[in-house]
Amino acid sequence: MPAAMLRSGAARTPAGVTSDRMEAAAELADYRRRVILLYLAEPTAGEPGVVAFRRRRDELFRDHPQSALTDSQRADFAGLSYFDYDPEAVIRTRLEPLPGGDPLEIDTGGEDGVIRYSRVGLLPGPHGALTLFWMEGYGGGLFLPFRDPTAGAETYGAGRYLSDTAKGTLGRGLELDPSTGEAVLDFNYAYNPSCAYDARWACPLAPPENRLEQPVRAGERSFAGATP
Repeated sequence: MPAAMLRSGAARTPAGVTSDRMEAAAELADYRRRVILLYLAEPTAGEPGVVAFRRRRDELFRDHPQSALTDSQRADFAGLSYFDYDPEAVIRTRLEPLPGGDPLEIDTGGEDGVIRYSRVGLLPGPHGALTLFWMEGYGGGLFLPFRDPTAGAETYGAGRYLSDTAKGTLGRGLELDPSTGEAVLDFNYAYNPSCAYDARWACPLAPPENRLEQPVRAGERSFAGATP
């Protein structure tokens, strides 16, 4: 999800805060609210849920100034590219414990700096096992990135996400029952990080332990109009 980007030389309010900063903060708050509503909106089940979700997500990307797209990309936007819905991409699994270890540190290369994650557990599946992470720091959140053999050809070269709850992606890609550990991974909701669209974004990407052996031809494809 994008962070607010501020322009220099903006007019200042009497309190010393730029008007652009206030506008960007309000826009970003609104964007995150809309992402949460997108993930919670009905329908949520099966192919109808995926189709409705993709249509609404396209609208959000096209219309909102805080989407990951540049102004010129939004002006020419005709929709994101997706694999067809695949019921076999819905995986039922169970969260398995992992031995304790050092936190994972990912350098985003941007203003977020180094982000620390702890390992919550392991999610086995037919494509391979994925580590579910918890983002440390204020608020925190579950994070499930992955990279598979389609990366660089059919999908974004650095991998995709199934969930990043700190940014409002609640459910759909990852459903987890905290009482039983039972989980549902729906790769039809796999999506690109912001840096897949424009190089100005800096994103935490899938670590080596979340690189799958089998291709995942579900979810979002690479974006043809990406800006290097």
